[in-house]
Amino acid sequence: MTAPRPIRIHGLADALAALSTASELHRPLTLVSAPGAAAHAGALWFREVVAKARAAFPDVVVTAVLDCADRAGDVQGALASGVTHILFTGHPDAARALAEVAAARGAVLLQALPGALDLRTVRDPAAACRAWLEES
Repeated sequence: MTAPRPIRIHGLADALAALSTASELHRPLTLVSAPGAAAHAGALWFREVVAKARAAFPDVVVTAVLDCADRAGDVQGALASGVTHILFTGHPDAARALAEVAAARGAVLLQALPGALDLRTVRDPAAACRAWLEES
C-alpha cells in the first residue's frame, strides 16, 4: 500500500523535489502531509498539491497520505474531498469506525506510518530525498 520510507511535505516545492528524485531513481513514493494538515491546510489543498506534482512526474507511482491527526471530522472531510489515503491517530474505536467508512468509499485509513523524512527540517530537499530513498 505505501512505500517503506515516506516523505513528509509542506507544499508544492517539497512534493516536486520528492517526485523528481523518485523519478530519477525509478522508485514508488509515499508523500505524507504535514502533521494535522487536514485542519490547517485542508484536504483540497493537499489534493491539488499532489495532483500538480503528479502531473509534472507522471511516471512515479505515488501514494499520498493526508494527516488528519486525531480529528475524526477531518477524516470525514478528507473522504468527501476524494482523498484516498488518510492517517488518523485518534482513539482506536473511532479509527475502526472511520476505517469502515473509508473502505466503503474505496479509501484507506492508516493509524500509523513508518518514520518519515520531514522536508521542513532540511536545507536541500532534493539531496535529502535522494539519500532517504536510496537507503530503502
